[in-house]
Amino acid sequence: MIGASGGIGSAISTALEARGSNVLRLSRSLDGFDVTDEASVAKGLSGLSGFDGVIVASGALEVQGAVPEKTIRAISAKAMADQFAVNAIGPALVLKHAHQLLRRDGRTMFAVLSARVGSIGDNRIGGWISYRAAKAAVNQILHTSAIELARSHPEAICVALHPGTVRTHFSEKYVGRHPTVEADDAAQNLLRVMDGLTPAHSGQFFDWRGEQVAW
Repeated sequence: MIGASGGIGSAISTALEARGSNVLRLSRSLDGFDVTDEASVAKGLSGLSGFDGVIVASGALEVQGAVPEKTIRAISAKAMADQFAVNAIGPALVLKHAHQLLRRDGRTMFAVLSARVGSIGDNRIGGWISYRAAKAAVNQILHTSAIELARSHPEAICVALHPGTVRTHFSEKYVGRHPTVEADDAAQNLLRVMDGLTPAHSGQFFDWRGEQVAW
């Protein structure tokens, strides 16, 4: 589990452990695993193999205090680059190193927590340009990588997942009047979705109900 110290990452890890799974928990706050630093990613994943799955739950709405933009006039090159580093490039670096850890002789899962606001087709209200763009980018990264991964891991499932609006420190300033769900419930919802996926679903984007989200 990448991002295991966050609300959703911790909840998914605990739920998997309750099932009897062995979970390797990695995060920047726990052990210095920094998805924005390839050397850190490579070191954290070195010497490992035989994984049934890798889940990337790291991500950020705010990076270094920069809040999501309400207008294009608020765009900052630095803030946008930081969003891509955490929410798109980070998962790509994990996939670069972690795909070699996935077993080749059975069903394996590589899942990244994306967000519905990363959907271009579902965007009706605008705003949050950098965060939306970074999540759209990670969706493309996963879709493209799934094609390649299928050649070496025919039973692999590589997907983007939208967990819904989860009541965590990550989202507390932005939930507004949106319906929210506790992290433990979100974890169970996501695991239920992942349990139902097959290699035919690889390269796609699903929400917490198991419904496909538009690109």
